[in-house]
Amino acid sequence: MTEQLKNGAVAHVRFEGRSLDLPLSTLAVGPHPSDHELKQAVARALDVPVVRLHQYVVDRHETGNLTVRPEAVFG
Repeated sequence: MTEQLKNGAVAHVRFEGRSLDLPLSTLAVGPHPSDHELKQAVARALDVPVVRLHQYVVDRHETGNLTVRPEAVFG
């Protein structure tokens, strides 16, 4: 699991085969953004339309870190 950076909580993002750790402070969101707010900020950071993250899931961890990942598909 991703540890908190010295700057505070991070968003661990899995997008198109890449893994990125983005501090929430650099995303310009507060410590408890809504899923929509977080997806908008991540889309800006990735320079992609927010619709590309529509099917993504936000997992919230006790540490304050967040994970933004594609929805799991089984079968």
